[in-house]
Order: sequence, then structure tokens, then C-alpha cells
Amino acid sequence: MSSPWIASLIAIFVWWFSTGAILVAVRRADRLGSHGMTVFMGLPLLVVGMWAVGASLTDASVVGAYIGFAGALAIWGWIELAFLAGVITGPQRDECPPGLVLRDRFFRAFQAVAYHELALTLGLWGLVVASNGADNRVALATYLVLFVARILAKLNLFFGVPRINLEFVPDRLLHLKSYFRHGPVTLAFPFAITVLTALLAVCAERLWTAGADVMVVGYALLTAMAALALLEHWLMVVPLPDAKLWRWMLPAPKR
Repeated sequence: MSSPWIASLIAIFVWWFSTGAILVAVRRADRLGSHGMTVFMGLPLLVVGMWAVGASLTDASVVGAYIGFAGALAIWGWIELAFLAGVITGPQRDECPPGLVLRDRFFRAFQAVAYHELALTLGLWGLVVASNGADNRVALATYLVLFVARILAKLNLFFGVPRINLEFVPDRLLHLKSYFRHGPVTLAFPFAITVLTALLAVCAERLWTAGADVMVVGYALLTAMAALALLEHWLMVVPLPDAKLWRWMLPAPKR
């Protein structure tokens, strides 16, 4: 388990599986109209994530690195579930009127996801406070990679990218489609690619120079997550059928 290749493969599998599990849960909630109950039933995921993060902070071992990584993903996953289920979104639930100037469109778009952004920020703040002086900060670093990647992705969807996968947009978030913009890339895209490439380079360099097994595993997990974040941004431009990774496991959408 201390091999960087095993750690990277675990990170990739957990990313794929957890994304699919959330999409399945939200699709079933759309079919049954049980959005609030789905989020409520997912609360143990949040509780376990918080426990795992707390347990990992003083465990500077390979196992502690994996536990911190899993805990951060569990916290992030529950917040994403609540967002995709339409429970934690924002005060703005209407579609974006056509013809708005950029400033007004941005303000409405932020209102549409304001509560979600607040929840993600509170999660980050909680991990920063909890990890202060901790022996193991893998949970904080994992969450921070996800946080930066998500902010950059939302900015690119707002300003415009050639490819936007709308297949998995849940029923309660259909109004968000009106805030996305299909079109040529803007300065937001090279900025995001530069930031994520630099993040990947830093993680890979730390992995290359890591000595202790816990450092190797921790930076292997972070390098894999940074690489996945960079790949997800390139898929906004490169025409690859990434939706096939999860389409086969999802129940049919509600008619």
C-alpha cells in the first residue's frame, strides 16, 4: 500500500466510483422525488468523513494518509450530493434572462450557487482550523485540490468553453444550464490550465523527492487528484466521450 502506483490507482478508482455513486443517488432521487430524503440518508457519509479526518490528524502513517484522503472525499462528496440534489444550491432558482451584461449575469450565476459555495468554503475553513499544527494534513491538501479545481471549472463554464456535458445535470439544477456558455475559450481557460499544471508539478516534484512512505503515499494521492482535475478541464475542449465512464451505471432518467 506504500507504492505510489497503488496509491495513484486507488485515488483514480475512488474518484470514478464516488462520482458514479453520487450520480446514481441523484438520478434515483429525480425519479422518486426524494431529494431531501436522499441528502438526509447521506448524512452518515458526512459524519464518517469528519471522524476519519479527525482520526487522521495525529496519525502520520501510510494508513493515516489514506484515512485522511478518504475523509476529505467523504465530506466533499456529501456537499456535492446536497448540491446536485438541489438541497444546497442558492437563492436564485430561475433561468438567466437573455441579454444581461456580464456583471449582472455573473451576479445571478453566483446567487444560483451561493449556498453551495458557502458550504464548500465552510468545509475548507473547518479543515484549516482542524489541521493547524497536525502531524497529517493529507485531508486538508486533498480538499484544497478539489476546491481550487471546482472554482476554476465553474468560472470556465460561466465564461465559455467549447464542450459542456449537460447529460448528467439533475432535474433541480436544470436552470443552471442557462448560465453555462458554449463557445470559444476565454482567458479563464489558460489561467485554469496554468494553475492546475503548476499544482500538478508541485505535487509531482514533492512525490519525486519524498523519502518516508507516508510522504510518498500522500503526494501520490495528491498528484493523482491534481492530474484528474487537469484532465477534467482539458475535456472542456478535447472531444472525448467522458460521459461513458458513468452512463452505463445510471438508471434511466425520469420521462
